[in-house]
Amino acid sequence: MPYVDRQNRICGFLDIEENESSGRFLRRYFILDTQQGNLLWYMDNPQNLPKGTEKVGSLKLTYISKVSDATKLRPKAEFCFVINAGMRKFYLQANDQQDLVEWISVLNNATKITVPKPGEGHAAHAETPQEALGAMKQVSYKTEIIGGVPIITATQEQGEGQNGADRGGLKRGQNQLPYFLSRGAQDQTVIKAGYCVKQGAVMKNWKRRYFMLDENAVSYYKSDLEREALKVIPLKEIHKVQECKQSELMMRDNLFEMVTSSRTFYVQADSPEDMHSWIKAISGAIVAQRGPGRSANTIRQARRLSSPCIQRE
Repeated sequence: MPYVDRQNRICGFLDIEENESSGRFLRRYFILDTQQGNLLWYMDNPQNLPKGTEKVGSLKLTYISKVSDATKLRPKAEFCFVINAGMRKFYLQANDQQDLVEWISVLNNATKITVPKPGEGHAAHAETPQEALGAMKQVSYKTEIIGGVPIITATQEQGEGQNGADRGGLKRGQNQLPYFLSRGAQDQTVIKAGYCVKQGAVMKNWKRRYFMLDENAVSYYKSDLEREALKVIPLKEIHKVQECKQSELMMRDNLFEMVTSSRTFYVQADSPEDMHSWIKAISGAIVAQRGPGRSANTIRQARRLSSPCIQRE
C-alpha cells in the first residue's frame, strides 16, 4: 500500500506491464517524487538493493495527462489502472480496490497544474503527500488457488532484489502460508506469515526473508519455498516487540525490533500497516502463550490482531 517515506515521497509496491500489451505484469517498488517531478520504479525498495542500483524505469510527471481505472479495459487484470503518457499507456495493478483508488488519486493530484487566478499573489496551497494519502486504512487482499486450495490473504509482497523471485509468475501474499504447508494439511497454529527484511547478526547487511509466526515461535526462511528455517526464535525468549527506536539512526522506514536476552532482531516491513500488524500479532501470540490458558480462542485473537481489519475467509 502507498505510504509516505522519510524523504516525503509516496512509495509502495505495484505490478506493472512493462512491455505494453504483453499481458505480463511484474512486481516493482514505486516512488512518486513530486519534488523532482518523477515517478520511479525499482526491482525492490532501494534500501534493500546494492548501493548504486539503477531504477528499472521512470516517467516525468509532466508527461502524464490522465490516470484512470482500467478494470473494464483489462478484465483479466484485477484492480488495474492506466497511466496515459503521450503515445504510451502504462497499465498497473494495485493490491486491492482501496489501493487502486489511492494510487489514482495521488498520481492525478501530483500531475495537476494549478494556475493562480488573476489578482492572486501566490499559488494555491500545494497538497502534501500526507494530505494526498489522507487517513484511509490500507489493507489489501488477494485470492489465489494453490494446490487446489483457495487462499485469501493480505498482499504485501516480496519485491525483486538479491533474494527476490520473478514477480511475473505466481504471486505470494503477505500473510500466505509457505508453499510446503499449503499443499496438504495446513498447520492451523500459523498466525501470520509473509516477507520482511532483516538485519544480519554479523555483517549487519539487510536481506529479505520469509517470516512465519505460530503459537510457539517466530521463524524465518530464505524463501516461502524452503522447509528448513534459518532461525527459530521461541516466543518465551522474546522480552519485547516494538517499533524500533533507532529507525532514524538506521535510516529505515517501517522498522520494528524483537528483543531477546542474547540479541535484538531488527526487522523492516513493507509498509507502516504491515509493521504494526506484525507487532500486534507477535505481542498477541506472546500473551496467548503466557496467559492462564492457551485455548483456541486466544490463538484466534492473535490472528485477528495480525490484520488491521477482519480477514475474509
